[in-house]
Amino acid sequence: MNYQRPKGTNDILPGESEKWQFVEETARLLFGDYQYHEIRTPMFEHYEVVARSVGDTTDIVSKEMYDFYDKGKRHVTLRPEGTAPIVRSYIENKLYGPEYVKPYKVYYSGPMFRYERPQKGRLRQFHQIGVEAFGSENPATDVETMIMAMEFFKQLGLHQIRLVINSLGDKETRQAYRQALIDYLTPFEAQLSDDSKRRLHENPLRVLDSKDKRDKEVVKGAPSILDYLSEAAQNHFSEVTKMLDALEVSYEIDSNMVRGLDYYTHTIFEIMSDAPKMGAQSTICAGGRYDQLVEELGGPQTPGFGFAMGIERVLMIMEAEEAVLPDFDHLDAYVVNLGQETNVEALKIVQAIRNAGFSADRDVMNRKAKAQFKSADRQKAELVLTIGKEELEAGTVRVKHMATRQEVEFLLADVYEDFATVYDKMVKE
Repeated sequence: MNYQRPKGTNDILPGESEKWQFVEETARLLFGDYQYHEIRTPMFEHYEVVARSVGDTTDIVSKEMYDFYDKGKRHVTLRPEGTAPIVRSYIENKLYGPEYVKPYKVYYSGPMFRYERPQKGRLRQFHQIGVEAFGSENPATDVETMIMAMEFFKQLGLHQIRLVINSLGDKETRQAYRQALIDYLTPFEAQLSDDSKRRLHENPLRVLDSKDKRDKEVVKGAPSILDYLSEAAQNHFSEVTKMLDALEVSYEIDSNMVRGLDYYTHTIFEIMSDAPKMGAQSTICAGGRYDQLVEELGGPQTPGFGFAMGIERVLMIMEAEEAVLPDFDHLDAYVVNLGQETNVEALKIVQAIRNAGFSADRDVMNRKAKAQFKSADRQKAELVLTIGKEELEAGTVRVKHMATRQEVEFLLADVYEDFATVYDKMVKE
């Protein structure tokens, strides 16, 4: 039998995993500057947590969730997105309590699961980085969170990006717009896809999010939700655009953008990539406000705002824009050891270098000198320390700076006692 990874999953191998670490570390440092702290939730949740949050009529719940009954007959699902589990945790752990700083701000990174047809940038196990901020109704929270997302991509070296925003309003807005949308779509019902026919009377806003070509053609003439905003919703959205203008942040308004999850209210946004190699416009980050979700899951009335991005897609955009990455393959020192009698001493040397705070490796394959130097080259070693029988007897080691080819002999005692000085003499002098 040929054992292969499950369909729609990837092995992230050395050489590639360093890119992932770079993306994750960039997020960790930037989000920390905005006072977001990491949260980790289980990879599976009770089915109801996700279905109640995301919405029964969404594709995620109706088609894509990996849900099953466990041995205790509990209905559980692998998490398809990050917000619902975090809201559940927020409520269960009473993170709304007076002892916690408000707004309560967290970020997450990890795998998500959706059963869909695998294709470029869309997998069954994919990975997301996201943030959630609980407790603030202030439009400033919307704006600074969107700016943080834009700054993240700039720090990754991405520049061909656009911020696109819209408002879904409040309950009053949604009720008025829902009826207007039904009135508009009903005459076209026969032309709609089967999914959109079902959604038309259950949740007509989902029709606007359809990827079906027939549906896209129909919704081109649909009324704009911005024409149905309540006074409160209009005020909120006006404040968002005013703040973006004040900070000279470029943005576009797309009144047909609705996002694929039912919990959103007021401001929603997407960050799009215009990198030519990506072909069609590509969304690399999306999110928005969800002011009713905490209450709907049994918590106190708590506004929220957040976003998520797929790491796989971010890496695709970085490749498309040819973003410059750090040099991941750097080795401070490589120890070449010649002869079995140097085996123990080589181990002592390499550990002394590591204990001094430097990266180091050595040969453990008993290869000849030429092969060991080739290995040092492949690993991009800055210094090569060579010890053979003669050096062992003399208590010395030869140190070569690979860039300049300069070679100097040092006492082994110097390496053991103060490798940093040895390194500085070879590299900096």
